[in-house]
Amino acid sequence: MKTIGSQLAAVTTGVNLRRQLAPFLKYLAFMVAVVFLYGWLFHVIMAWEGQEHTWFTGIYWTLTVMSTLGFGDITFHTDLGRAFSTLVMLTGVIMMLVILPFLFIRLVYAPWLDQRARDRVRALRSVPPHVSGHVLICAEDPISRGLIVRLALAGVPAYLIVPDPDRAVFLQDEGVPVVCGEVDAVETYRAGGVQRARLVLANSSDMENSNIVLTVRELSEDVPIAAVAEVEDSIDVLELSGATHVLPLKQRLGEHLANRVSAGSAHANVIGQFHDLLLVEFPVHNTPLQNRTVRDTRLREFTGVTVVGVWEHGRLLPVHPDLELSPMCIPVAIGTQAQIDELNEILVIYDANPNPVLIIGGGKVGRSAARALKRRGVPVHIVERNPALEAKITGIPDKLFIGDAADRHVLDDAGIANAPSILLTTHDDAMNVYLSVYCRRLNPEARILTRVTHERNIEAIQRAGSDFVLSYAAFGVQTVVSIVRGRELVVLGEGVNLFYIPLPKSLADKTLAEAAISERTGLNVIALQQDDAVQTDLKSDLRLPRGCELVVLGSTEQRERFRETFH
Repeated sequence: MKTIGSQLAAVTTGVNLRRQLAPFLKYLAFMVAVVFLYGWLFHVIMAWEGQEHTWFTGIYWTLTVMSTLGFGDITFHTDLGRAFSTLVMLTGVIMMLVILPFLFIRLVYAPWLDQRARDRVRALRSVPPHVSGHVLICAEDPISRGLIVRLALAGVPAYLIVPDPDRAVFLQDEGVPVVCGEVDAVETYRAGGVQRARLVLANSSDMENSNIVLTVRELSEDVPIAAVAEVEDSIDVLELSGATHVLPLKQRLGEHLANRVSAGSAHANVIGQFHDLLLVEFPVHNTPLQNRTVRDTRLREFTGVTVVGVWEHGRLLPVHPDLELSPMCIPVAIGTQAQIDELNEILVIYDANPNPVLIIGGGKVGRSAARALKRRGVPVHIVERNPALEAKITGIPDKLFIGDAADRHVLDDAGIANAPSILLTTHDDAMNVYLSVYCRRLNPEARILTRVTHERNIEAIQRAGSDFVLSYAAFGVQTVVSIVRGRELVVLGEGVNLFYIPLPKSLADKTLAEAAISERTGLNVIALQQDDAVQTDLKSDLRLPRGCELVVLGSTEQRERFRETFH
């Protein structure tokens, strides 16, 4: 806590502050003179009334009357004395209760706050010289906050470039590391230590991103730059500008949503890869696997794959041998390509549904999902409310329906009753919540996949009936983190991430059962990695070797809980 002395020293430092303080000090001197004048008049009138008091009593009486305290222990007995008391009181109200606070705020406190803010902004205009291997984020958007948190968990510092000084101070107070400066100024990136940075993320508009890339390249030809592309036509421009990675996030978001679609014959969808192992999802609906426990499926015995999690009502549940696979759940498994092929041979003869997948929303995400499905040979129908998009959508799906998805007749014509999967790709979260409830009622057995814009709506969409939710922000964070860490992108779902955690000393040589990681943190250990070897056959009596890395599934909160529990 700062002392009064340090606060006064801060107020009196600086030429401008001292200059602004001078009128306030003059007013204080004038007010002191008025107090002494009234103290002298007090003695004069008291002597006229025949009362005797000390000089200190006169000052005391003047201050109590001017401040309106009025203890009443000293009073005049004549009308002249009472009139004088009234004058002193009115003078005090004006000078001490009105003018004095106003002058203090205007001439002392407000300039001090401004000076303090300017000093803080100056301190925020650069990354400390000892910091290296950091990430510079060029704009505040849905990705930036989550990315800073996720990188912090990985031990990578990240700084957000903010042009507005007031906003920079506000974010700093909230614990967000910032660099105050213009995103198109060379000085900003020089102060941000771009030559020492691990990555620069250009996440503004396409035109501004091109300018950012060219500006950074003036200082460094080697620093990696990841540029977000809003439209496909900007990809080539950003690459020619010098971007190392161009990220058309909305298009890729649609592709990843399409990759989770269950359509046609049952098969395992690859959702990620690390080393030679694949992470896949597969349906159990209308297969012999439904309503059986993980132990009873004997999938590891027959195929070699290991079930590491189960999606149920939009949430990834940890696996235990007695977990029953409901008809609408989607298990997540890990295995080699040969093992996944064995799994597909079991699944391929089941759940044949040749009906088209229904996509509601023909924007960038919806069109990208439709193209990805068509490349897989999956028939697609799109429902779009805006007739102005018809020209952009025509030719992508097998059939296009222009109309409001809230209209039952439009959805019936689009084939919702028999659709194996439904993708909700509108940018309106409220509409997606409504459509999740509506589509679940019209087709209880369809797999409903939803994009979300704001993370606060995830719980509502899951409760509404969506089986899988993926947000633009979470997808962007995972994409950038994979680039920073130099690892394959694994998109599991909203709120679920793949973490590589160095084994804490407190867990070395303990068995998985003794570590109780899942019970104590909620994280699900799916593999151990040591050097280039990856082990996925994890039994409860397996001892954790020193120097290995844990490959775990879970949320950012669970990862933070692990750090607090075992470090």
